[in-house]
Amino acid sequence: MRNRVIIENVHPEINSGQFFIKRIPGEKVFITADIFGDGHDHIRAALLYRHESQKRWTEIFMDEHPNDVWAASFQVEKKGVYHYKIEGWIDHLLHWHDGFKKKYEAGQGMKVELQIGAKYLRDTARLYPKAKADILIQFAEKLEDENAYEQAIETALSPRFSQAVYDFPMKQFQTVYDKNLQVRVGWEKELFSTWYEIFPRSTAEEPGQHGTFKDVERLLPRIQAMGFDVLYFPPIHPIGKLNRKGKNNTVDAGPNEPGSPWAIGSSEGGHKAIHPELGTMEDYKALIKKAKTYGIDIAFDLAFQCAPDHPYIKEHPDWFLWRPDGTIAYAENPPKKYQDIVPLNFESEDWKNLWEELKSVILYWCEAGVRIFRVDNPHTKPFRFWEWAIAEVQKEYPDTIFLSEAFTRPKVMAELAKVGFNQSYTYFTWRNTKKEMEEYLTELTQTELREYFRPNFWPNTPDILAYELMNAGPNAFAKRFLLAATLSSNYGMYAPSYEFMENTPHTNGKEEYLNSEKYEIRHYDWNHRNRLTEMITKVNQVRKENPALQTTWNIHFTRTDNDHLMSYVKYNDDKSNIVWCIASFDVEYKQSGFIEVPKALLGIERNVNLKVTDLLTGEVFHWFNEWNYVELNPDKYPAHVLLVEKPQR
Repeated sequence: MRNRVIIENVHPEINSGQFFIKRIPGEKVFITADIFGDGHDHIRAALLYRHESQKRWTEIFMDEHPNDVWAASFQVEKKGVYHYKIEGWIDHLLHWHDGFKKKYEAGQGMKVELQIGAKYLRDTARLYPKAKADILIQFAEKLEDENAYEQAIETALSPRFSQAVYDFPMKQFQTVYDKNLQVRVGWEKELFSTWYEIFPRSTAEEPGQHGTFKDVERLLPRIQAMGFDVLYFPPIHPIGKLNRKGKNNTVDAGPNEPGSPWAIGSSEGGHKAIHPELGTMEDYKALIKKAKTYGIDIAFDLAFQCAPDHPYIKEHPDWFLWRPDGTIAYAENPPKKYQDIVPLNFESEDWKNLWEELKSVILYWCEAGVRIFRVDNPHTKPFRFWEWAIAEVQKEYPDTIFLSEAFTRPKVMAELAKVGFNQSYTYFTWRNTKKEMEEYLTELTQTELREYFRPNFWPNTPDILAYELMNAGPNAFAKRFLLAATLSSNYGMYAPSYEFMENTPHTNGKEEYLNSEKYEIRHYDWNHRNRLTEMITKVNQVRKENPALQTTWNIHFTRTDNDHLMSYVKYNDDKSNIVWCIASFDVEYKQSGFIEVPKALLGIERNVNLKVTDLLTGEVFHWFNEWNYVELNPDKYPAHVLLVEKPQR
């Protein structure tokens, strides 16, 4: 082996190439690696990439940075899979040329050096097609001309010669780092989406009635006007009758209580059926089609669990666990008991047929028009199942998005993202202080998580009423919403519970709603609008109009002199759109302070001269100092969302 270059510590590289990284069209992939060799010979390195539809690799020369770190980037242009690898080699032509310049400056004789250079040029020329090799041959001939010694030296020192040495490296004995590194480039909505969750059964116009898909159609103009582009329902399947739960999760349901939608399956059907009171499959398909005319995608709740009377239990009893007394094992998370839900046994001897059936469920709803799945409790199913199922589905429906609903241990959440989930629920709900929020966003955006874990921030869910929102006033709801919508490019809310600011906790002391909609049908005044409704509508409009808010990865926290105030700047790639957010964590009292202008980040070389416009209120401020005064009144808006404009030169 004559290759002398070492390539290691390549980033990004997820589990030695076992998993792909994620992008959408137009995003860049930044590659770094430690590349070094023995001795003092000059090293060159190149990043090579290609789309799966291409046979030829595109080559980008890498730049060297201190301590043997090399870097390069490429931009993905279209959906599908890109492959990338790295090559490194000792470049004797480059090494000679650098030494030639140093020897000339030292006044040494250059005759032999010219001969050595000419040989390297000819050897390098053999590596390239004739059209490219000609320039190297021409330079070699000039260096070999003994009658034009001075001109030969001038040639070797010329910018054109240096450029040729750079453009046509002398590649020999390359070290190739190729671990099948991949980038999956998906649908733009994977990175930028705005979710609104409702229970279809709670959409009827008349109190006491069961809502239908047709009732949901009536709400589409309202949801569109508020700026949401994903409408998500809990499971729409028949609800089990056996062990059905009643109001507030009581064990015995009354005769008219609807039960939890997550207790799936009854004599009316299972995972490929629709709860009869919601409507028919034709109604559901019509809703999907109608929603698209409003720019809204219907998200489907994929919950692979069963009610005790699900058809699977009779048809495939070996897909479940059974107790010694002959009863089926229901779901438990001690001390919690879910008597209305039976988990699937993924260690069943018949696991292959189980996997195929569950895949067919996903494909069934894809064929009905679904392209977004919110997956319930994916961490209670095997990682390898999800890796296989998601890949299989995306072969047929490449634009399918899977959101992982897993509030569990960090490594488990990360593994689910690695195996293919396009978006993930996060710990946002439990990050309550400025310090906690800055640390968490830094972890999400500045570590390896950035390459595969796409956060989706939810301030609440049907299962979770955060302690911060319990018995809280409108200011607390406004603050959490503004943080979710501006920190993350993907966010969602369980609404109208959040929009109408429900804040009464369950008496059990846990983060749960009293009179949870999971176990009852509600009636809402869908014509009602409040301060938060108006704020949501305005912020969603701002998000759609400002590319800086359409990605999570570009966040930069800046300094303030008040720990109640958090300042962060976001911008698009060419900084043509810069949005500066300043949020107050005090929902009771006004907070004021001075905010530092990040001059280097904004490309300000001398004096500060900024026009900043609050996109929520229309107020305009002119900042001329490196630290500028701000004041936030939580009764008005708990945050500034500022458009930053620098004067034209």
